[in-house]
Amino acid sequence: MPTTIQLAHARDDWQQQLRDVITSRDELLRTLGLSPQAVGHDAGAGEDFALKVPRSFVQRMRRGDPRDPLLLQVLSSSREMLEVPGFLRDPVGENGAAIPHRGVIHKYHGRVLLIVSGGCAVNCRYCFRRHFPYSANQNSRRQWREALQLIAADTSIEEVILSGGDPLVATDEQLRELVAQVAAIGHVRRLRIHSRLPVVIPERVTDPLLDAITHPGLQTVMVIHCNHAREIDAGVAAALAALRSRDITVLNQAVLLADINDSLQAQLDLCQQLFAAGALPYYLHLLDRVQGAAHFDVPEQRALALLAELTERLPGYLVPKLVREVAGAGSKVGLQLPV
Repeated sequence: MPTTIQLAHARDDWQQQLRDVITSRDELLRTLGLSPQAVGHDAGAGEDFALKVPRSFVQRMRRGDPRDPLLLQVLSSSREMLEVPGFLRDPVGENGAAIPHRGVIHKYHGRVLLIVSGGCAVNCRYCFRRHFPYSANQNSRRQWREALQLIAADTSIEEVILSGGDPLVATDEQLRELVAQVAAIGHVRRLRIHSRLPVVIPERVTDPLLDAITHPGLQTVMVIHCNHAREIDAGVAAALAALRSRDITVLNQAVLLADINDSLQAQLDLCQQLFAAGALPYYLHLLDRVQGAAHFDVPEQRALALLAELTERLPGYLVPKLVREVAGAGSKVGLQLPV
C-alpha cells in the first residue's frame, strides 16, 4: 500500500511545483490582494538574493494581510540593503578551514555535512547561507567520490548530513546513489537530511524518495524547517506521516524571527502542532547574523524570557533547545535559563 501523498493531477507533481514558483514581488502581492504601499516599497532589495516561493506555500498565507507571518519570511524588503555592524556574509564560519573538500563542511566532531544542492524551493530572507559560494561547492561524480573517500578515511565520523540549499531538490536517483555510497562506509551509522521541502512542497515526499533515502545500514533522521504553525496543513501532516511510516525520525528546527514567531502564543502553537503532525521540536535557533537579515533579530534576553514561558507551559519534550551557532565553536551553543 502506498504510504505517501497521492497526486490528484499533474499540477501536484513536485517537480512542476518547483518550476512554477513565484519570483516576482508584484505577482506575489497581486496574488495576496496587497499593494506595494501596504507592505513597504523594497527599492531594489533582492537583486542579489531573488524572491522565490512555491505557490502551495503562498496559498497558506492570509489574503490581504501585510503582516502575515509566512509572507514576512519570503518577501524582499528594503531593510535588507542596510549595512548593520556585526551582520556578516559568513556568520557561522563555514568558509575556509571548515571546507576540507568541495561540497564538504566539517565543523563538528563525529559528523560531516555534504552540500548536495545549491538550490532551494523557497528563498527565506533570513537564510544564513544567502551569500554561500554554492558554485564553488558543486561536485562532479569524481569529486563526490573524493569527498566520500575523505569521509571513509576518518573513522571518527559516525553521521553524514545532507544539506544545501535543499538536498531534496536532487533527483531520487541522485539521492539513492549517494545514500548507498554513504551506507557503504562502515563507521557511518546515521544519515541526517535537512530539508524545507516537506513543508513548502510536501508532495516531494513520495515512495520513490523514501526508497532512496532509507537504507538498512543507516538510521535516517529528517530535520524539517518550520517556523510557524500556519505552515502546517493536511499536506504537510501527510508528508510527515509518510516519513515516519519508514521509521525515519522527524525533528524540526525553527529560527526565532522578530514579528513572526517571537510571541508565546506563536511558539506554543508551533510546538504543539508540530508534535500533533509527527515532528518533535528540536532546535529554536537565534538568528544567524547574516548580512541582510538584521531586521529579523530577536535580542537574547527576549529569547530567554520566551524560553522560560514555554518551559512553564509545555512538557519538557515539547520545548525546543534554544541555541546559537558561534563561528569556531565545537557545537551549537545552548542558551540556558538561570537556576
